[in-house]
Amino acid sequence: MTREPDSPSPEQIPREKVTLRTLNEMKARHEPVSWLTAYDYPTALLMDRAGVEMILVGDSAGMTVLGLETTLPVTMDQMVTFTAAVCRAVEYAFVIGDMPYMSYQVSIEEAIRNAGRFMAECGTDAVKIEGGARMAPVIEAITNAGIPVLGHIGLTPQSYTQQGGFRAQGRTEAAGRTLIEDAHVLEQAGACAILLECMPDEVAAIITDRATIPAYGIGSGRHVDGQLMIVHDMLGLFERFVPKFVKRYANVSPILLEAFSQYRSDVKDRAFPQPEHIYSMVAGEADKLQQAYGASATPAS
Repeated sequence: MTREPDSPSPEQIPREKVTLRTLNEMKARHEPVSWLTAYDYPTALLMDRAGVEMILVGDSAGMTVLGLETTLPVTMDQMVTFTAAVCRAVEYAFVIGDMPYMSYQVSIEEAIRNAGRFMAECGTDAVKIEGGARMAPVIEAITNAGIPVLGHIGLTPQSYTQQGGFRAQGRTEAAGRTLIEDAHVLEQAGACAILLECMPDEVAAIITDRATIPAYGIGSGRHVDGQLMIVHDMLGLFERFVPKFVKRYANVSPILLEAFSQYRSDVKDRAFPQPEHIYSMVAGEADKLQQAYGASATPAS
């Protein structure tokens, strides 16, 4: 009886850089895309090694990394810092820079300039902006400047006050129609893909079926072209609240808490560092120091 070979790890599979062409081909063959947020070099490096196809450097960093109550105070300069770190780590994944609040709403010119910063200063593959049909002129202008743009409809955190808080959208027939029309308008404006956030499975399915561009979901059911999740949610690192749609793949917080607590105890008990963690002087040199300073060069335990 022959033994079946082990499945290759993501690192063993021959890979190419994920591009818009890759994403469109995956939609055409109904292959779902895995998509996560990242805000730093080591996390993005591991995601890329794991084979995750898309990485969003989201303004969610304001809440998950900076401890803000909302995403609204996040600045363009902060987003450039986070995004550049991620892009330095990534070799294969398609990286999207998230346009923060007021980086694209003030004027078309300002929107193009800030989108260009993501491309020129960070090396992203695309940018993402929030909003429905009213954002069509912005998407069209940025696209005409040669920058791929992902639209984002449904729950749009930068407009959460208009939407009555962080709540699912499109739960009535009329609201569902609005979202479906928004998606169509953004595609016509030149969006290369669209993110559907916190909307019913039925609405997201219609949008995905009608769209010729990829339609990805976060909290929008199973019938989309791929799934996005906030990395701090999936790892249990963000404890303020847990959205309904989150699946925790690990609960890292207790592990980190235990490590930090054990480290503190070791320091207090002088159990760390041990001899294997300590540098020693060249043989005979400690005696010279003792003679020079009239004291033992070996600290008392």
